[in-house]
Amino acid sequence: MSSQVSTSRGLHPPEKIMTYESPHTWPLSVPTSKAEAGSSDDQEVRLLSVSWNQDCGCFAAGTSNGFRIFNCDPFKETFRRDLKSGGFGIVEMLFRCNILALVGGGSNMHYPPNKVMIWDDHQSRCIGEFTFRSDVRAVKLGKDNIVIVLETKIYVYNFTDLKMLHQIETLPNPKGLCCLSHHSNTSVLACPGLSQGHVRVEHFGLKVTKMITAHDSHISCMALTMDGLLLATASMKGTLIRIFNTMDGTRLQEVRRGLDKAEIYSIALSPNVQWLAVSSDKGTVHIFSLKVRVAGEDSSNDQRTLEAPRMDHQNSSTSMDPLIQTNTGSNASSSLSFMKGILPKYFSSEWSFAQFHLPEVTRYIVAFGAQNTVMMVGLDGSFYRCIFDQVNGGQMTQKEYSRFLKTDYPPLRTLTA
Repeated sequence: MSSQVSTSRGLHPPEKIMTYESPHTWPLSVPTSKAEAGSSDDQEVRLLSVSWNQDCGCFAAGTSNGFRIFNCDPFKETFRRDLKSGGFGIVEMLFRCNILALVGGGSNMHYPPNKVMIWDDHQSRCIGEFTFRSDVRAVKLGKDNIVIVLETKIYVYNFTDLKMLHQIETLPNPKGLCCLSHHSNTSVLACPGLSQGHVRVEHFGLKVTKMITAHDSHISCMALTMDGLLLATASMKGTLIRIFNTMDGTRLQEVRRGLDKAEIYSIALSPNVQWLAVSSDKGTVHIFSLKVRVAGEDSSNDQRTLEAPRMDHQNSSTSMDPLIQTNTGSNASSSLSFMKGILPKYFSSEWSFAQFHLPEVTRYIVAFGAQNTVMMVGLDGSFYRCIFDQVNGGQMTQKEYSRFLKTDYPPLRTLTA
């Protein structure tokens, strides 16, 4: 195994983290009242990464001299750690608790990019480390597991004792593509497979592995619903986004972002499984209506919850019915869609229901907020909150904009959802 794990005693579950001895101790976080976001102190700070927490109520920003945590609603910086010894290219939160996973990054890399540090910010010390022979591409945290993504391998560790549970081989994965479910009753991981365009889905609780042939070309982006029952994928072409049932691999829906090739930066599925959002290098965020029946859903419920709606299984050979539209709005389609099978495929495609054109062409990650709002965080240090009409769609309305970090673009790392 190409990894080394070190901790002084072993870990307890996240809600019971205790103090452990560690060679890493950092100064206390700088209060935001003394160093406001976007202040002159940010002029020499580079933004290296941004990533949502598990319920997208917060996001973490890795900078060239530390990291910062932001609350989304209301939008504000909650705390930061400014260091003189280096920055972090990966900062992964564990819900809203005091545990983070950190990987060094930037030009002043005091912390190497091949080491993952599990950091307890309440105790201001490192409580576990993972060292590898190659650079870490991504880290994902769950309540029970730590998932570390390398170029061609993914390691899954038990959060309690840091013992390795699974080792998964993938095609070269420079983007660190990997996503986890965050539901109390499911434990699902999705990652690139060993064949081009294939996605491997692990249902750990059921001990089931499913291979899904998602695209002809390499996978460029993916996202799971909170319960892990739905998977959305995009390929390197970036024209189509496909939604799959992760249990049997059935393709449930296909939507079209556009005709021209694009790099997909981020995919998000709404907690109520009604909407899908996509950002790309074309500078437009697209919202699509999903055609999946959800049992017991309440579109008026704005509360964020990790108890995602369950899928309504049908009394038939398929576990989901992709033909049932539960939303008040529907995706646009060509006026020639009735000639499906005769004209080229794009004439029968489902196009986006709502759109927002970003003024800056930069990398953005997207997520759904309360009600019918969408949040966008950019690697240029910008935050947007927009609202879309659930009945008529069309152009979204900007409700909020904040510049949380004044930084020179381009950044050094990609985004993680």
